[in-house]
Amino acid sequence: MFTRRFSQLKDSVTSCVYTSRQEIISENDAFSKSCQYIKKTHDQAGIVYFVGNGGSAGIASHFSNDLMKALKIASLTFYDSNLMTCLSNDLGYENVFSYPLERVIKQNDLLIAISSSGKSQNIVKAAQVAKDRNVPIITFTGFNAQNPLRCMGNINYWVNEADYGLVETTHFFLLHALVDLFGNT
Repeated sequence: MFTRRFSQLKDSVTSCVYTSRQEIISENDAFSKSCQYIKKTHDQAGIVYFVGNGGSAGIASHFSNDLMKALKIASLTFYDSNLMTCLSNDLGYENVFSYPLERVIKQNDLLIAISSSGKSQNIVKAAQVAKDRNVPIITFTGFNAQNPLRCMGNINYWVNEADYGLVETTHFFLLHALVDLFGNT
């Protein structure tokens, strides 16, 4: 069982397709450009915002912490339970990220949006806020290659899988690789 699952995970990681807007780029270019966006955000005293749902919310929170602690880069998520339940109750769950982002995001910030399907309305709406403000977006998605979120990012990591566990674990691995690479440059 584990040998087969590890093999599937390896295949999932190697299935990743990297794009800049809609153009396929190399893995090295994707990581390099992602590091450049993070560095520029840091150098301009910006904030890296992370959004995701479910398992992707856990990944977003984890890497927001890694940026803050390990890399000393300002980073935030909107996972306060009071805020999320207030906004979802009063404005609809599709607005739990876009509403606060509209109030805080600035041009020197960066949005990292994580969604296995790339179709979660609240994540897509958050990306639209960033896009409208000319804030760079890095996306981590899976499932359908033509998902809406992937079409919105400046740099996109798309996992060619339809298995939530494999997509989420691959996103986790890719983000760790990004943090490690940034920390070593």
